[in-house]
Amino acid sequence: MTETFALANPLEELLGKERSEFTRSDLLKVVRTKNIERFTFRYTGGDGRLKELRLPFSNMEQADRILAAGERVDGSSLFKGFVDAGASDLYVVPVYRSAFINPFDHTSLDFICRFLDRDGQRAPFTPDNILALAHERFKERTGCELWALGEPEFYLIAENKGEHYIPPRQAGYHAAAPYFKSNNVVNEMLRHLSRITGAIKYAHSEVGFIEAMASGEPQLAGRRAEQHEIEFHSHPIEEMGDFLSIAQWIIREIAFLNGMIATFAPKIEEGVAGNGYHIHLELIKNGRNIMSGQEGTLSTEALKMIGGLTTYAPTLSAFGNTVATSFRRLVPNQEAPTRVCWSDSNRSVLIRVPLGWSGGADLARIINPSETDPYNDDRGRQTVEIRSPDGSAHGHLLLAGLVTAAEHGLTQPDMLETAERTRVEGNIFKDPELLNRLEALPPSCVHAAQLLLDRRALYDDYGVFPPHVIDHVCRLLEMEDDDHLGAKLDSMSDDERLAYTRRLMHRDIHRH
Repeated sequence: MTETFALANPLEELLGKERSEFTRSDLLKVVRTKNIERFTFRYTGGDGRLKELRLPFSNMEQADRILAAGERVDGSSLFKGFVDAGASDLYVVPVYRSAFINPFDHTSLDFICRFLDRDGQRAPFTPDNILALAHERFKERTGCELWALGEPEFYLIAENKGEHYIPPRQAGYHAAAPYFKSNNVVNEMLRHLSRITGAIKYAHSEVGFIEAMASGEPQLAGRRAEQHEIEFHSHPIEEMGDFLSIAQWIIREIAFLNGMIATFAPKIEEGVAGNGYHIHLELIKNGRNIMSGQEGTLSTEALKMIGGLTTYAPTLSAFGNTVATSFRRLVPNQEAPTRVCWSDSNRSVLIRVPLGWSGGADLARIINPSETDPYNDDRGRQTVEIRSPDGSAHGHLLLAGLVTAAEHGLTQPDMLETAERTRVEGNIFKDPELLNRLEALPPSCVHAAQLLLDRRALYDDYGVFPPHVIDHVCRLLEMEDDDHLGAKLDSMSDDERLAYTRRLMHRDIHRH
């Protein structure tokens, strides 16, 4: 008898094969078996949000044609600023392995899609294709794959009913019920995301908690805000881009259906933890993680990759920190970086090397002496974590930037020396000399745009990011007009400054 699991992908169970093997005939079988009425095509637009196109069908011939040929869309509307309106017609084509039954409407079979141009080639300006092309090039040039896992953090904002069991300020990390009230809603998110992606590792409450929000927005004022995080298992980096887009959609929709607001905004209150969008990377070769060296050290390849990441780090803010309030989160002496450096298990650095089971994965036998069956994990699990991005990040472009940086690290000279130069120990804010030696991350969107323009050769030379995409990203950053925000805030009284920053933060509640 075949073993089944509650959170297994229903289509894999129905078809008796892994999602990577799905064919058109398999999906037509799903249509017949599950009484599907329409397909819903999903794809990430130029604003970083997941879009949808609903395609009903009245017979199997129509369904077959949709699956085989895709549909046409207006790229100039989906990617305004990324492409000229005169050359914007695109085909949108389903990725069969991504198929899932819509958890909110079981009559719809949904797909993540890719964009092709009139010649049947990947449209080079769409963020998902930029990421896919970057990874293809990475594999060709390095002989490795780059896998990633994301850690999106978000606040659930709900009606404050004057409940008991109020957690202390900034003490919500891994809080259980009844102190955090939204854990059952997060469980619902986990259920759907696990069945859709098969890639969810865990969820937990995060540090941030606001008992009653102070805001000029009626939909926010007086509401309770609880911070949560959902972390993925590692997957090929272009798949992780899709998974993160799906996660933001699922999280927002379930929050909405439960009378809540979900927000990934970088900051929603001064003195309260902001929303990170941390990314872990791992190098895979011949199906094995090659990040670990001897006796718990990092491998040469991992160190070279860190050298590439630190080289690119200041420009990556252009994709990972895209609104003015991003830089209210990146402040000294917090668990968010301000300098380009890396270290082991240090949450104030840009790149953290977390625990990686380098001593073996059979830890449970240490505390369970009755266990005699050994467990071996030959694949390896070591990663490095990039901690600067926040919930305003444009996921696919950020991941594509990370791929480009990793390729630079593995293929260019002197990257080991760069990694060694940026390695730190302990709290960097207690060492002024070291702090001054380390390059600072940009302090504003305007500065991030200028850095990207000044160093755009880092991207142009690799031929993956179209120049007009870089230009468009910089224009959006410059529109934040935040270059002198710090000085403006310093000129205000405490009350004026707090009211002004709240207006800035709360305008982003629904944007991100």
